[in-house]
Amino acid sequence: MPASEQQNLENWLPISASRKAKWWYSTFHNVTAMVGAGVLGLPFAVAQLGWIPGVFMIMFSWILTFYALWQLIHLHEVVPGKRFDRYFELGKHVLGPKKGFWLVMPQQLTVQVASAIVYTVTGGKSLKKVFDTVVPSMTDIRQTYYILFFVCLQLLLSQTPNFNKLKSVSSLAALMSVCYSMVASCMSIVEGIGRHHHHHHIDYGVRSHTTPGIVLDAFNALGTIAFAFAGHSVALEIQATLPSTEEKPSNIPMWRGVRVAYTIVIICYISVAVSGFWAYGNAVDDDVLITLEHPNWLIAIANFMVFIHVLGSFQVFAMPVFDTIETTLVKSWNFTPSRILRLVSRSIFVCVVGIIGMCIPFFGGLLGFFGGLAFTSTSYMIPSILWLAEKSPKRWSFHWIASWICVIVGGIIAVVAPIGGVRTIIVSAKTYKLFS
Repeated sequence: MPASEQQNLENWLPISASRKAKWWYSTFHNVTAMVGAGVLGLPFAVAQLGWIPGVFMIMFSWILTFYALWQLIHLHEVVPGKRFDRYFELGKHVLGPKKGFWLVMPQQLTVQVASAIVYTVTGGKSLKKVFDTVVPSMTDIRQTYYILFFVCLQLLLSQTPNFNKLKSVSSLAALMSVCYSMVASCMSIVEGIGRHHHHHHIDYGVRSHTTPGIVLDAFNALGTIAFAFAGHSVALEIQATLPSTEEKPSNIPMWRGVRVAYTIVIICYISVAVSGFWAYGNAVDDDVLITLEHPNWLIAIANFMVFIHVLGSFQVFAMPVFDTIETTLVKSWNFTPSRILRLVSRSIFVCVVGIIGMCIPFFGGLLGFFGGLAFTSTSYMIPSILWLAEKSPKRWSFHWIASWICVIVGGIIAVVAPIGGVRTIIVSAKTYKLFS
């Protein structure tokens, strides 16, 4: 493709079209990408691991993925004057066109598509919960219809031309995620105080009583926690929206935005995880908002916030997918960049994701399964692998040790989490009806 045509394409594609973002845009894109529906599963993960290991794993994962994110941010412009706007482009540069592409692209796409599917189910579920709470006569409307409504809204939103234009949707989504995290933890604390006051029996032991059960539960919890740190698969794409000059490269505003985002993330995660488990012990559900019983209006509001949040989160994860689809259609299939191309290709993607979401609504187990495989490698392993390959740090130096810890811990989670996830899916599939 000639250089001028390539430049025109870059100016049209959703990731690289607009580089006018302010540093705080990267904060809410990152919060939206990170504090997903995954936060609501954290009390359940603590219940599967137990108090100390549970809280430790959340903190430990936060530190490791924070470091991995720092690596990615500094690899974005590792070649002076060139920007790796997409995760797989960085992979291709470091490990060569074939190896780098296949290490990153399939995993990254899996994370983005899996997130989109999970968010579709979550969107439908939480909207149903809002209406069930507010209008009790509507409880017999099936979840499928709510998912369908969510998909219709996504069809409209997905016509947002580029990543930077998502800022309003994304900032609202980020605000919502912080709000429902706070609502979930405050409500847990209030109900917890009531339960402790009335001397309810609250069991703080792990959920399972058999050794294989305990082990497999712990495996699944690791996947759930890994899923909660899934923002890396869109990090370089977020950084691509920031301006970059020689005196102020994009890693400066991006790192600033990410530091703020990550502070918000850990406050939300720890407060929800600790308060949810403290209030209910191991009776907590895989989505803590389901466990909360009253006041009804507050539960309705919290679920509505989740609904708004996943509308935005879906878009943040779908944008790089749209980018990939559009690049392929234009470069490999010789389509002309146009509005119609966008309308058709993006709508097909949203519909396919919606259909999958309607067919497989069991949530917790899927998170463990996907979390283990793709999420761990994009968030824990690949940034450090690329860093080791590109920078070859001295043996036993800080970056060498830190990178290897990320790779090894990530590798362990990637192996064990899907095993726990499969068991959870099997257990929940026994009670499951298609198109419920």
